[in-house]
Amino acid sequence: MTRRTWLWSVLGGTGALVVGWSGLPPRSRLGGPDTLPSAAGAVGLNGWIAVRPDGQVHLAMPWAEIGQGVHTALAMLVAEEMNLRLDQVQPIEAPHEKIYGNLAAFEASLPFHPRHTEPGRETLDVRLGQWMVRKLARELGIVVTGGSSTLADSWDTLRLAAATARAQLLGAASLQWKLPVAELTVEAGVVRHAGAQQAHYGELAAAAQTTRPGEVRFKPREQWTLIGQPQPRLDAPAKSRGQARFGIDVRQPGQRFAALRHAPALGGRIGALRNEAAVRAMPGVLGIHRLPAPADGTESVAVVATNTGLALMALRALDVEALPPERGGADSARILQSLQDEARRAAAEDAGFSFHADGDATGLLARSAEVVEALYHAPYLAHATMEPMNATARVDAQGVEVWAPTQVPGLARAAAARQAGVPESQVQLHMTLSGGGFGRRLEVDSVVQAVALAQQLPGQTVQLLWPREEDFGHDLYRPAGAALLRAALDSQGRIRALSIHSSGDAITPRWMARNVPWLSGPIDTPDKTAAEGLYDLPYAIPNQRMRHVATRSGVPIGNWRAVGHSHNAFFSEGFIDELAHAARRDPLAFRLAMLDEAPRHAAVLRLAAEKAGWGQPPAAGRARGLALHESFGSIVALVLEVSLEGGRPRVHRAVCAVDCGTAINPDGVAQQVEGSLIFGLSAALSGRIDIVGGVVQQTNFPAQMPLTLRETPAIETHLVPSSRAPTGMGEPAVPPVAPALANALFVLTGQRRRSLPLA
Repeated sequence: MTRRTWLWSVLGGTGALVVGWSGLPPRSRLGGPDTLPSAAGAVGLNGWIAVRPDGQVHLAMPWAEIGQGVHTALAMLVAEEMNLRLDQVQPIEAPHEKIYGNLAAFEASLPFHPRHTEPGRETLDVRLGQWMVRKLARELGIVVTGGSSTLADSWDTLRLAAATARAQLLGAASLQWKLPVAELTVEAGVVRHAGAQQAHYGELAAAAQTTRPGEVRFKPREQWTLIGQPQPRLDAPAKSRGQARFGIDVRQPGQRFAALRHAPALGGRIGALRNEAAVRAMPGVLGIHRLPAPADGTESVAVVATNTGLALMALRALDVEALPPERGGADSARILQSLQDEARRAAAEDAGFSFHADGDATGLLARSAEVVEALYHAPYLAHATMEPMNATARVDAQGVEVWAPTQVPGLARAAAARQAGVPESQVQLHMTLSGGGFGRRLEVDSVVQAVALAQQLPGQTVQLLWPREEDFGHDLYRPAGAALLRAALDSQGRIRALSIHSSGDAITPRWMARNVPWLSGPIDTPDKTAAEGLYDLPYAIPNQRMRHVATRSGVPIGNWRAVGHSHNAFFSEGFIDELAHAARRDPLAFRLAMLDEAPRHAAVLRLAAEKAGWGQPPAAGRARGLALHESFGSIVALVLEVSLEGGRPRVHRAVCAVDCGTAINPDGVAQQVEGSLIFGLSAALSGRIDIVGGVVQQTNFPAQMPLTLRETPAIETHLVPSSRAPTGMGEPAVPPVAPALANALFVLTGQRRRSLPLA
């Protein structure tokens, strides 16, 4: 099956549906003045904006703050359009309403090549697919903080909500003062007229609520004073003072604390609790409870105590009989070998789902006397967030109340309702700050477990915590993957044909079955995340073919920061570098020669190379490697300067160039680049999950060590100026890290590394 055939079968294959495909304007997501519940006497102007009596503005915030600074960036959009200071905008938790659903994340799940989605270049299937998916996402209203999609999703909607609110407030002042709106100005939320009349937004809000806005216009770019300027993060003071409340910080009157232990093997079971009576008698212990396995999870036992320390102490003392999985334990070495074998078989038989095909790559490769071939592979990886998995829940006759650090509040609420057997209307979910997400908090397993435990303790609030060992040992891992890449070069050293056959588990069907079961079917649909970073290369290669074979390893897998790009970029950019050396070309010049039709990519690559001093020799004992990759709509080029210390790679300098459209907060972009590079280097150097007999061998950070401060390179971030709509930066700087490092190590050692980790 090809990508186009699948799309038409899924979307109905009828041009009649195209009528009105632009009928999802941002205005359809504004909501009404009653959408946002009143807090502190605030008057709602639409579903996003409410104004307090003192003039402070409440901004409905459905998206999770997981360290990416999104609350600050979105507050900047509102402050800009409403002529407010940034500190006059206060993000508040949004209610559970469909208008807050993320459309961009679902639209991005369509497997279109980026060049086919450029404005003015969309084909019929692209336009139809985007309209259908946005329509479906609008009806579902699923809030997702993921896929680096928040800024892309909110850009037009939030600015329109703020501009509309501004127009209503100015209209109210105009009616009260009987003056034309054109004669009014606004500064820091105060409306003024040259004739001395003035009022702040809080004094106008009640009248504005019933005032029809006049013509609503976005503030011209040349008048921006906040967007594009570095701004301090709104959450920095509270976090610096220890006042920010993460999931693990939730405290309620009479709260109980629990820690859990899963059966050691993935999918294993809990047998006898051999010393249960003795542990129940330990100081502070209030109970021991068995918990069923959540979807794709493992049975566990939880100890409830008066505080977390006592719960952990008792849990360690508990002697648990571990029963093996019913279907036997997974083995990562065997799985990784089978993935490599599957990639070879797919290449030999041209098997797998076709994500991209141009020209006749298969025929040209068959007729070529010299073919460059390489087999790449990558291991499973854990998320290893700083804040371990946790959730707090209470179940009583009135319903369910949950506090959770989650990236999917609506899905977490639905999962809590299913577990408790109550309607969603009887579940109140509070989304806290998250100590890192990386895709792990797109899952609802810890919420389900907390509610299951609370059901056994009716009327009591209980906080469930996963110890770090459980976090490593029972994650939903980044899947292992393999790819066989084959290419033929012409006499000028240009790529004539490129064929890629990859293999690995499909993430999206597994995620949907766990978290959106009502949308999950009995047959897996092709998963874009498995092929992203392989089928969507920016290079002008006349003959390309990319196929993927979806496997079912039995290992629980999920979204990991940058998802498929995280390892597929290592495969593709490592191989492009191999081809440059095979052609005896400079890796920079080799890439630029294929980017005539991708000027944005070329500009990013040139900027990174210029700032890194590419072409000038590095210090003795060092080498440079580069990589270029687009993901989630953002383009990143990275140059790493590397040496070897005691046989281990040491990165001294990282120069990153970025085109992410309009950089709302340049400081925020730089912070995300820095965090992504440290995250990516940590994974590239030592990240791996080994499974033997179903048991994960890594149990804590020493086995998957993040970079220390001493090991962290000097990091430079350079932005390409752009007037395009913003795209996300929570993930795009991760994918180029591993290939840039491997490419530098090849220059340094002459050995090509085709598997991760690299240390």
